[in-house]
Formats: sequence, C-alpha cells, structure tokens
Amino acid sequence: MEIKIPEVGESVYEVTIARWHKQEGEQVSKDDLLCELETDKITLELHAEAAGVLHVKYQEGDVAKIGDVLAEIDEQTAPAAKKEAPPKTPEPESKPEAPSPVAGTKTRKEEPPPAPQEKKKTMGPAPKSVAAPPSESTSGTTRKPMSPIRKRIAERLVAARQETAMLTTFNEVDMSEVKKLREKYRDRFKERYGVSLGFMSFFVKASIEALEEFPQVNAFIDGDDIVYHDFINIGIAVGSEKGLVVPVIKDAAKLHFSEIEKNIADFVEKIKSNQLALADLEGGTFTISNGGVYGSMLSTPILNPPQSAVLGMHAIQDRPMVRDGEIVIRPIMYLALSYDHRIIDGREAVGFLKKIKAHIEEPEQMLLDL
Repeated sequence: MEIKIPEVGESVYEVTIARWHKQEGEQVSKDDLLCELETDKITLELHAEAAGVLHVKYQEGDVAKIGDVLAEIDEQTAPAAKKEAPPKTPEPESKPEAPSPVAGTKTRKEEPPPAPQEKKKTMGPAPKSVAAPPSESTSGTTRKPMSPIRKRIAERLVAARQETAMLTTFNEVDMSEVKKLREKYRDRFKERYGVSLGFMSFFVKASIEALEEFPQVNAFIDGDDIVYHDFINIGIAVGSEKGLVVPVIKDAAKLHFSEIEKNIADFVEKIKSNQLALADLEGGTFTISNGGVYGSMLSTPILNPPQSAVLGMHAIQDRPMVRDGEIVIRPIMYLALSYDHRIIDGREAVGFLKKIKAHIEEPEQMLLDL
C-alpha cells in the first residue's frame, strides 16, 4: 500500500522529511511510527496503516509535495521472512582472522612503513596527535540546513521588525494577592477541575478585560484599513525543541479559569508528543509570552504579525517596595507590552498595561467561580 503525504492545511503545499523512525526494508506493524514531517508551522507524525515491509521513496531532508507517495508497505511479505536472517550469525565467528575495524586501528598504530619520519613525531606520550588529520572538523564549525519551522520563524521575526513601528512599554506588578489566592484555592481548584491553577490563566483573564477596554490592541492593519475583531483569541507562546510555537486559545473571553488552564495543559502535551495541529496555531488576535519560565527578568517581546501587540511576562522576584510610607518586600514581576505604534498610541499602550496590573494586583475583580 502507498503512504502519501497528507493534507495539513490550506496554506501548506509541501513538507520536509525530518526523520525516519523505520528504515528501508524494515518490517513494520500497523500503527508503528514511520517518520516525522515538518512544515513551516508544525511537525507531524505518520503512522503505518498496515503491516509489512517498508520501502522508502524519500530520504531525510528531502522536500515532498502534498499527495506525493512517501513510501510503500509491501503487505505480501510475511513477518516471518525476516526471522531467517539469524543463521548468518556463524559467519563472523568463522572469520576471526578477518581485519575488523578495531584490528585496523591497531595495525595503523604499529604499522612500520611511516615509522622513519613519523616515529620521531610520535615519540613520547602524544601518539594521538598523529590520528588527528587536518579536516573540516578542526575549524570548530558545523553547518546544518535550517528546518522549515526555523526558516519561517526567522522570516516572521524579520518581517515584524521591518513592517511594523514596534515600541515597548514596561510596568511592574505586585504578585502578592495572586500568590495568596493560588495558595488558598490550589487544592480545591485541582480537586474540582482536575487541573492546576497557574499564573497564566490570571494574565489571560486580565488581558481579556484590557482588550475589551482597548479594542485597537486586539485589532490589526490591513492595507489602509484597521480591522477590529469582535472576538478574542489569545496565543500562548510556548518554547519547543524545534522553536517557538504559539497555539491559540479560541474565544478566550467565554472561558472559565479552569478551561483556560486545560487548554494550556493540552497544548503543552501536544507539543511534547508532536501532535499539535495547524488549526491550533491559527486565528490569534493577541499573544502572551512568559519568559519568566526561563528565568528572564526583563525583555522586549517581538510582535506576532498580523497581531498588533504582545504581552511579555517575566520571573517573579522579591524586591523592596514602598507601601504606605514603609519599605516592604513584595514578589514583583516586570511586564512588557510591545505594540505597533501605527495603530496603538502610547497613551493606549500604557493604559492597557495599567489595566492588566490593576486586575493582577486585585484579582478578586476576576471571578474564579469557585
């Protein structure tokens, strides 16, 4: 049977064969993982739809179009056929005197022909220096082709810089009340909803409140027009082995804290298992990036076009603050809002960030429905 490149999405026309998990001529069983395919947005896995012997048509690194025959599975070949190979095992035992790779290295060390001139160089405790011939590896560099995902990330980052008037405004937020609320309701929340109550859901809810008050932050420029959304789809930037991906929580304004946390947990699991679908990445109107999970204290997040703004969260650190005329220690997070100045004025950007700060510092305004 033929294994064809499946349709991934309307805007995807070709894929790169990233890795084969089964090799040419190997016996495979139904549902075995055959290979990983990469597009400019996601990585997906192909599984065997039948048992048989695999015949590969494309190699790792090759580019194939949607619908191309990637491989074939010969279902007529019996699995038992491969079990007849073990009788060949006596052959290596019957040829013990054949020069093996190990024996070859030994004869290379003790070989007398190069001795007249090279013996002087190899005298003393440095025989290994002779085994290091000049090669490309001595330059200390390795050249590898960029993956389709990395290429697309690079293109989008450059476009964000060149095609927008990006500015960033900063603020700080006292996380004391959110931390107390999480500690108080942590167990009850987990017991009732089956998911942990994290910080991200608070920032998603606070962003929703701010986006509803400042709709231009949830809008984007299309030619000479400003397009306003009557819905809020919030992208959550998540780092993966292959690069940053931004799965989108659809209609976030309609979701409860628990549903937001479940969405985030599902995305993380999909990314780990390469199950993220193209539909998971589409339709975002605003993005939140949490550099704090990597220990970042402060950074300037970059826009995710065509979106007009992105919120950057950072690490929480205890800092001295003045409250009611006294110096106290509070858990503080720095926030950053990068925005397209063509559509969002500085007053609106600052007001948006202050709105988020107000909701995080007084989280009881956002109902937990516990």
